[in-house]
Amino acid sequence: MRVALFLTCVNDTLYPNTGRAVVKLLSRLGVEVDFPMAQTCCGQAHYNTGYRHEAEPLALKFSDVFREYDAIVTPSGSCGAMVRELYPRMGERARAEGRGEAVATALAPVVPKTYELTEFLVDVVGVTDVGAYYPRRVTYHPTCHGLRSLGLGDRPERLLRAVEGLELVELPGAEECCGFGGTFALKNSDVSAAMGVDKVRNAESTGAETLCAADNSCLMHIGGTMARLHVGMRPVHIAEILASTKGDPLV
Repeated sequence: MRVALFLTCVNDTLYPNTGRAVVKLLSRLGVEVDFPMAQTCCGQAHYNTGYRHEAEPLALKFSDVFREYDAIVTPSGSCGAMVRELYPRMGERARAEGRGEAVATALAPVVPKTYELTEFLVDVVGVTDVGAYYPRRVTYHPTCHGLRSLGLGDRPERLLRAVEGLELVELPGAEECCGFGGTFALKNSDVSAAMGVDKVRNAESTGAETLCAADNSCLMHIGGTMARLHVGMRPVHIAEILASTKGDPLV
C-alpha cells in the first residue's frame, strides 16, 4: 500500500512535530509513509469563507498530487472533512454551473481514500494498541469536523485507552464546539473567545494534566485560552501521544 502524509498548512507552519509524530507512529506499525513535497493548502479556508471558485485550483492541485496513492493520511479532522465532505459538493456545484464534469471527475479519486489519522489506524491498519506510553491524566476534546463530518466516533478514545500509563477522564460538554471554527474566530471573536473559555473551564474541572484533540487548529485556540486564563494544562495532539514510547517520549 502506498500511503501519503497530508500534513496541512497549520501543521506545516506551526506544528511540524505533529507531522514527525505521525511518521514515527506509522513507521513503528510497519506503514511506510511518503511526503509529497508538491502538496499545499486543501482550500478549506477559502471555501468556508465563501471563495469557492478560488478554492477550486487548490482542490485540483491536491488531487493531482495525491491521486496515485492508495491512502492519504492527515492529522487534521477539518482538512480531512474538506476533502471527504466538501470536495464532492464543489464538484457538484461546478457541474450545476455548466462547467462540465472536469472538476467533479478530477476530485473524485482522492475523496474515498483520504483518512484522518485515528480512523486510518483503527479501520485500515486495524489496531487500537499502538504500543504508546504516556503516564498522565488526559481528557479528550472531539473536534467538530471529526465528530460531525467524519463520524470518528470513539476511535480516538479507543486508541487513548490502550496507551500504557494514560488515565483518560471524560470531558464535560465534550461535544460542544471550542469556538475556533477557522475564520469564525476572526469574524465573531467575542463569541469565539467565550466558547473557548467554556471549553477550558470544563477541561480544568477534570483535573487532567493534558487536553488532547485531533486538530491543532482547535488546540491552538484552546491553548491560547488556557494561557490567558493561566490554566496549568497542556494542549497536545493525539498523534504525539500515540507516538510517545518509554524509550522515546515525545511529550
